[in-house]
Amino acid sequence: MDSLSYKTLSPNAQSIDREWILIDATDQHLGRLCSKVAKILMGKYKPCYSPNVECGDNVIIINADKIILTGKKMTDRVYHTFSGYPGGQKELSPEVLMRKSQTKHFKAGIHPLFVRVMKGMLPKNHLGRKLITNMHVYNGAEHPHAAQEPKAIDINTLK
Repeated sequence: MDSLSYKTLSPNAQSIDREWILIDATDQHLGRLCSKVAKILMGKYKPCYSPNVECGDNVIIINADKIILTGKKMTDRVYHTFSGYPGGQKELSPEVLMRKSQTKHFKAGIHPLFVRVMKGMLPKNHLGRKLITNMHVYNGAEHPHAAQEPKAIDINTLK
């Protein structure tokens, strides 16, 4: 009996093949879209998933300005931030965050509403902060990642 055949294989950063995935957010619900994107970023759709290794794919989301929030969530939902200083409390709605994404103050590929929602769905540790950088969100249909040859998938086919 060969004792070397009983080794447990664990994925590491070198053994993971990472892909670029293109997702169209037109007429998608924000929470449902982001929960599926979070699974892609973590690598849960891959057979070699490990919770302590970055084994997910890079995700490009286009047409982010065409997402849907049901009911009055666009105006009535409130996100709180606190800077730590007296009077440093801010309340932001998704409508305000969508308007902020139209300005040039943010780096290309950063969408404040998607970042806010995705941070709640990823692990709250060093790995989660690293995974959020693999998500690139654009308001229009154009993106600068054509050289990576992203594979377009239909997000509705994923569970």
